[in-house]
Amino acid sequence: MIVAGIGCRKGATAAEIDAAIDAALQEAGLTPETLTSLATSDGKGSEQGLLDVAAARGLQITLVKPAALQAAGPRTKSFSPRVNEMFGVPSVAEGAALAAAGPDAALLAPRIVLGPVTCALASTAREP
Repeated sequence: MIVAGIGCRKGATAAEIDAAIDAALQEAGLTPETLTSLATSDGKGSEQGLLDVAAARGLQITLVKPAALQAAGPRTKSFSPRVNEMFGVPSVAEGAALAAAGPDAALLAPRIVLGPVTCALASTAREP
């Protein structure tokens, strides 16, 4: 399972969100087909750009509650003072990806920032 965690400013367009996802996948050496779902904070569930991207890619969106974002916080790699002040977490994108992918998930790389969108990829731990 590979989850793209998305953080975005209000009104981010589908094109901006798509570009960030594609950049994160490229950075990780992955193809778009490897992506299994999207995740974001539960406050972003009505963002039209995000809904459009999920529909176009045929992916479900997991809306992560604040407590789950905070629980994933120690496993993040990035720290945004702005996001920490607003949401009490170091990174919405990384926290959402980790929370949605499960307790044994790991980030494939730190989040990328592209315009008004951040994207982080997390993967479930593989069986030995």
